[in-house]
Amino acid sequence: MKKLFTLLTIASLFMACNGEEETEDRSIQPTVKTSTVKSISYNIIAQYPHDTASYTEGLELYNGKLYESGGDYINSVLQYGDLKTGKIEKKNNMGSATIFGEGITILNGKLYQLTYQTHDVFVYDVKDITKVIQKFTWPYEGWGMTNNGTDLIITTGGTDLYFVDPATFKIKNTVHIHDDNGPIDSVNELEYVNGFVWGNVYTTKDILKIDPQNGAVVGKMSFNNLPGTDSIPGRTDYFNGIAYDSTSKSFFITGKRWPKIYEVKLN
Repeated sequence: MKKLFTLLTIASLFMACNGEEETEDRSIQPTVKTSTVKSISYNIIAQYPHDTASYTEGLELYNGKLYESGGDYINSVLQYGDLKTGKIEKKNNMGSATIFGEGITILNGKLYQLTYQTHDVFVYDVKDITKVIQKFTWPYEGWGMTNNGTDLIITTGGTDLYFVDPATFKIKNTVHIHDDNGPIDSVNELEYVNGFVWGNVYTTKDILKIDPQNGAVVGKMSFNNLPGTDSIPGRTDYFNGIAYDSTSKSFFITGKRWPKIYEVKLN
């Protein structure tokens, strides 16, 4: 009887304590942090054919031509052609068993092309993409590349944007890509537009708008509902590729071996 009374007393105390704790827990309100990353709305205004043999790594509009670097060992290419018809006018099959083409950018009449893991950077006269006129060594993996008119801007799959001297390929400055939740890695293809760096996030259908002064992500476009991207089963791959036309103020986006390029206007 004494044991039963003791057990009942302990159980009552335990339940009372639990009740108090639950009341306290319910009174605690979580802190909600407002994100500074704005969702950017857009309209798709046109679609154009895209070379489904190209595993797109870099995309650039220059003097009315669409330049593209396609990756994949052996099959890597550097090419340009007509945006609206998709016709390829010049192609350099520069891939090999070790050379995997990556991001490109055009600055002062030269086209710079990264490679994935061999640390080579190829430089071409933009008027003749079949012949390498200069080579640099890059110490990291090559992913995306653009320029701000003075410096090359490069990503490597990590969380940094590297600002690089185009004459020497020496790193001048580095900023860390981040949003309210911390560092962001895997930013791939890049485009520099009106003072901001825009970048694909590898394996997603997101494009981030990044402040190059401090690496902060200030906006995001999501393309999860793009039509027609799965029309070649087993061939189409990740979303990647951003070009910009300053005259029409349009973005042009695509993916690896996608059958289409989409023209996008921001709202």
